[in-house]
Amino acid sequence: MSISRVFVANRGEIALRVVNACRALGVETVAAFSEADKDSLPIRAADRAVCIGPPRAADSYLNIEKIISAALTSKADALHPGYGFLAERPELAEACEKKGIKFVGPSAESIRRMGNKLQARSLAKEFGVPVGAGSEKIHDVKEATRLAQKIGYPVLTKAEAGGGGRGMKVVSSSGELKRAFETAAAEAGAAFGDSTLYLERYIANARHIEVQILGDSFGNVIHVGERDCSLQRRHQKVVEEAPAASIAPKLREEIQSAAVTIAKKSGYENAGTIEFILDQDTQRYYFLEMNTRIQVEHPVSEMVSGMDLVQEQIRIAGGAKLSRSQPEIKFSGHAIECRINAESAAHGFRPSPGLITGWEPPEGPHIRLDSHCYAGYRVPPYYDSLLAKLIVHGSNRIEAVGKMQQALENFLVLGIDTTIPFLSFVTQRLDYVKGNVNTRWLESLLATSPFQPAVEEESARTPSLSPP
Repeated sequence: MSISRVFVANRGEIALRVVNACRALGVETVAAFSEADKDSLPIRAADRAVCIGPPRAADSYLNIEKIISAALTSKADALHPGYGFLAERPELAEACEKKGIKFVGPSAESIRRMGNKLQARSLAKEFGVPVGAGSEKIHDVKEATRLAQKIGYPVLTKAEAGGGGRGMKVVSSSGELKRAFETAAAEAGAAFGDSTLYLERYIANARHIEVQILGDSFGNVIHVGERDCSLQRRHQKVVEEAPAASIAPKLREEIQSAAVTIAKKSGYENAGTIEFILDQDTQRYYFLEMNTRIQVEHPVSEMVSGMDLVQEQIRIAGGAKLSRSQPEIKFSGHAIECRINAESAAHGFRPSPGLITGWEPPEGPHIRLDSHCYAGYRVPPYYDSLLAKLIVHGSNRIEAVGKMQQALENFLVLGIDTTIPFLSFVTQRLDYVKGNVNTRWLESLLATSPFQPAVEEESARTPSLSPP
């Protein structure tokens, strides 16, 4: 492999994840950090660390000029963007290419082509992959009203330039459209610098199914299974699983094959995720979008496949072929990931930055924790509130659910509020244990059973069910 030193252009748990993957490969690391992150674990774990600016993300983690300058000064020959921040900005990949730094991810051209949702939809259609009813870009409310009538309500507004729930609004009738359109456009403009919207037919009883893919520079493309990411709040994923226990084997193969087709025909290299929506009423699936980076939820795919996806990313960027062919990937058991945030669910998910005075994570076989936190760490108020990803593996889904319930109960964090009690509440709901959920289930649960950590509710802590 031709990479000897990687500049880690991110923070938090993903920065530490990249540092550890590099160490396993014998590759040196240089960690970028803002003044707010000077005491973080990635900085301690990396071979070197470089301050790239003050706490504000725009002056540090989102500043391409500073990041490239720091990478060059540290003599790094590759740069890993992690997820979030600049990970899907083609300008960063281009800047790396111009300066002779290998970007650990797809080319700038691929990011532009597949990161633009409308263009990606058009390509998926061209490749013969099912795409749901929707529109092209919309210029004003009048046009939106006409197109929504043609598509049929309910519809979903979506931002052409990005995701993460920004610019997404469910619209049930023409009377709601004007306000929703204007709010969504403003959100998209603020988040991505581009307020362009389009519409999709909204599927109420849906599952969010995504496929992990890997491609190398030799034209080889594989999938590393699919994930079910249906538990969402405000279009943000909360709990993820692999495999998707809700789909039949034939449908699973079709979805996996569709993802590989998109990646292969678009000439995609490195790690990516192809996202689909599955209509549970019709059992039909539709392409949603592609994420041209490593995902937050990649550990569940690693747990069931035995592959290290971040190491694979680095190898691919270094010019190596994929370490496994499709027949060589064997899947085993079931994995679940819970995202643990510094938030108070009992107070409307209010952010809870501050000093962690106690940090005692669960331990045991088949329990994994990806985190940059420790007792004495001060959670800064400037960034995403993700503290940790708790991942468990079981021989089947029921075993994994029980293991996650126990792991959450044994996770102690003092000094700040976290979403651990909320996640414990969610994973003990009988509908969740049985797998009777969709993308609306979590918000419906919160609307009908507001979370109160002090209230004891009926649980399914010790399930005696057959795997759904």
